[in-house]
Amino acid sequence: MTEEEELAAEFENQRPYLHAIAFRILGSHADADDAIQEAWLRLARTGRGDIEDLRGWLTTVTSRICLDALRRRGVRGEQPLELDVGALAREAAGDSRTDPEAEAVLADSVGLALYVVMDALTPAERVSFVLHDIFEVPFDAIAAILGRSTAATKMLASRARGRLRLGAPTVDANAAARDVVDAFLAAAGRGDVAGLLAVLAPEVELRAQGPGGTVVVRGAGEVAAQATMFARPEALAHPVLVDGVPGVLITVGGRPVTVLAFTVADGVVTAISGLTAPARLGQLVPSWVA
Repeated sequence: MTEEEELAAEFENQRPYLHAIAFRILGSHADADDAIQEAWLRLARTGRGDIEDLRGWLTTVTSRICLDALRRRGVRGEQPLELDVGALAREAAGDSRTDPEAEAVLADSVGLALYVVMDALTPAERVSFVLHDIFEVPFDAIAAILGRSTAATKMLASRARGRLRLGAPTVDANAAARDVVDAFLAAAGRGDVAGLLAVLAPEVELRAQGPGGTVVVRGAGEVAAQATMFARPEALAHPVLVDGVPGVLITVGGRPVTVLAFTVADGVVTAISGLTAPARLGQLVPSWVA
């Protein structure tokens, strides 16, 4: 086996780990694959040489590639972007202290919802949180990746945890509301008007922001009629969180077309806020593969 073949074999052993890092930072398998390919090209150019800790070296290189990719998206620079599709009430945050193990589990437990919420983080916050809280990379190593002090890096991760806690689902607060939203989506997918009316308040209001402005629909019957888009076989509904309340991301052909946020009270939907403007969706929804 040649030196290059040995190096390639070593890299392949690390590929699943590196892909896991890149996917959690970028939120897209396709983008993660691109980042891993770039990491391999850099390793091939550099050679094994004096690299003592190949896993650590590749972690650093892959993380920097992902950081650069996030910054190139250019949506917010270093300012956090809040996913805002309407005037949605936000519950007051509870106790800010969270069990460290629970915070690590957070990133793997909420699927796409997490990635939508994570899009509110700056690139540096996102990298700090993923590397430290999920992959247990020491803060001094992350500081070297980001080009910041260790203390500043710890603060970035702390801010990220705080933002994610505000948007992460909690069993007590959101489980019942999510059940109502799931029932709405199931009925919409079947074209079941009676099922829709059962989970909509009589005075429910749908307010959607689209390319032509804001459209307002009032009344359970009218809103149920608007829900027929969910019955399209090519439309897929993905549970997400919007401003901390249960929502859904609708995709067609793998592309986001609508984000909806549901206000639920007394077991029924009382308001729905939506966003259908393609340009705005492109800013708010991170790149990902269904």
